[in-house]
Amino acid sequence: MKKLLLFIAIAALLPNAYAQTTKTKNLIVVTLDGMRWQEVFRGADSAMISAKYTSDKDVVRKKYWAASAEERRKILFPFLWSVVSKQGQIYGNRDLGNKDELSNPYHFSYPGYNEIFTGFPDARMNTNDAVNNPNTNVLEYINKQKGFEGKVIAFSSWERFPQIFNVLRSGLPVYSGYADLKNTDANARLKYLNELQRNVPRYLGDSTRSDFLTFEYSKEYIKQYKPRVLYMAFDETDDMAHEGNYKSYLERAKQEDGFIRALWDMVQADPFYKNNTTLLITCDHGRGNEPMDKWRDHGADVKGSENTWFAVIGPDTKPMGEIKTQTTTYHKQLAQTMAKLLGLDFKANAGHEVGDAILTVIK
Repeated sequence: MKKLLLFIAIAALLPNAYAQTTKTKNLIVVTLDGMRWQEVFRGADSAMISAKYTSDKDVVRKKYWAASAEERRKILFPFLWSVVSKQGQIYGNRDLGNKDELSNPYHFSYPGYNEIFTGFPDARMNTNDAVNNPNTNVLEYINKQKGFEGKVIAFSSWERFPQIFNVLRSGLPVYSGYADLKNTDANARLKYLNELQRNVPRYLGDSTRSDFLTFEYSKEYIKQYKPRVLYMAFDETDDMAHEGNYKSYLERAKQEDGFIRALWDMVQADPFYKNNTTLLITCDHGRGNEPMDKWRDHGADVKGSENTWFAVIGPDTKPMGEIKTQTTTYHKQLAQTMAKLLGLDFKANAGHEVGDAILTVIK
């Protein structure tokens, strides 16, 4: 009986014991919607540049082309391949046999984000419509843990995240599309962004805001409020791909890499975040590849759109660079990985299985 009581006592202390072993106190998650693994690991595609999808072909070749994939990917994603590849880990280079994949069979945005943040693929989440997600998400869970209350925030370009994170239930502050920041004590810069987004050209439609504004909100919010967890969701790579505009797809990818670098440099210069913050970067789904025109699409009937990638850098992640092992990780594992990095164990609603953490990410 004494041994049983001792075991129960130790088990009860395990989450706290784990929390003491991690150095990560803050977490930033960034997604690039529909960003293919091919460009992440190979850089610009010569066949795509030569095809009908690319205007100003000579300009694009001059800007993005180089002889080797290593050179091309560094041109396109300089932060990813000059900083994260040296100080963190990058998963999903299928050319090396390292695979990162979706578990959900639908291969489009809402099911992809549900999988990333709830830790499992849900057959009910087969929609991009404004349906409130019944599943507990990891940001919601973190927001309820001691020391994180009111310190979790999300900014997204795509307007669907209030439903994906079910703000009516979760209470998470989620600022998506053209929603204004509601904080009455917001600084002058944040108030100006509210004004600015009401007047900028809405070239992505009336609901989806530009990634530049999403970045600016995220940056200024960090400066003023010092959140413990911030999610920043970009959208334009997916929009440009659906339009079949390869030049703009590459431009938006490089711009988003620059936004991430600027954010990382800023937090590493801030004593509140320096050397105790983990950054995780990924996508919600892949895209097709064969035939070539399928690069514009994704979905259950598009081969290859289940193929994804992710990268991570932070104090609990060994600097292993590009992962070359013949292994497969799944997006359903990312939610628990985020939680474990913060010393937490993600527990979801009844009947909701959560994928295991990716232990190679955590020392």
